[in-house]
Amino acid sequence: MSVSKEVKRITTHTLQEMKSKGEKIAMLTAYDYSMAKIVDEAGMDVILVGDSASNVMAGHETTLPITLDQMIYHASSVVRAAGRSLVIVDLPFGSYQGNSKEALNSAIRIMKEAGAHGVKLEGGVEISESVTRILTAGIPVMGHLGLTPQSIYKFGTYTVRAKEEAEARKLRDDALALQELGCFAIVLEKIPASLAKDVSESLSIPTIGIGAGKYCDGQVLVIHDMLGINKEFKPRFLRQYADLNNIMNSAFKNYINDVKGKSFPNDKEQY
Repeated sequence: MSVSKEVKRITTHTLQEMKSKGEKIAMLTAYDYSMAKIVDEAGMDVILVGDSASNVMAGHETTLPITLDQMIYHASSVVRAAGRSLVIVDLPFGSYQGNSKEALNSAIRIMKEAGAHGVKLEGGVEISESVTRILTAGIPVMGHLGLTPQSIYKFGTYTVRAKEEAEARKLRDDALALQELGCFAIVLEKIPASLAKDVSESLSIPTIGIGAGKYCDGQVLVIHDMLGINKEFKPRFLRQYADLNNIMNSAFKNYINDVKGKSFPNDKEQY
């Protein structure tokens, strides 16, 4: 009789151990049950239910329109699929900035209603009050520095951040501040690799890079980008691991042809 090996859940402590051992952390986004199940079974360390759902699932130009209710819907779908991966959920724009009480309520809703394992917030010292309040409730927090898409209208561009010394210094200070507050990890987005190296080496908590070079303690990509479902988005940092757009397009065309040509369904495909 074969004994099924019990799957051990990745925790924030596991990620800390991985950094200590020099083992890289693999993180990927997912937004629905079916996709998250495949990602989890592949052995992903962390699944991020990103507010990028606003772009890839809902077709918005930015991450700003997605609501807390919508994030909870996506997150609960992912949590039901994940047996191994640590599931982290983005607090959406407007659910935590400038009001630490609202931030805590938002985080509690995500943990209670979606069953998530932690939340991610964009920003540094300016959101320290929200981070502290969420952590005080025992909810793990992942930080996010560099290019913070929720602030796109402030930046006015998706270009690389912290190339100038003043912004680089602030990012270093913010990273240390987030660690000091108690964040378990920090995403570094679209910053120079040398700066990401400095920050990663100065912190005891893991850094997860996206467009931040090879020196981070882990990497994250948006699943639709790395699978080649999105044809338009091809930044330098993206490695495309499949061309699902063409594969799916071809499958759909074959299906249409078979239906219209009356070859589907055949005698064996009916009751």
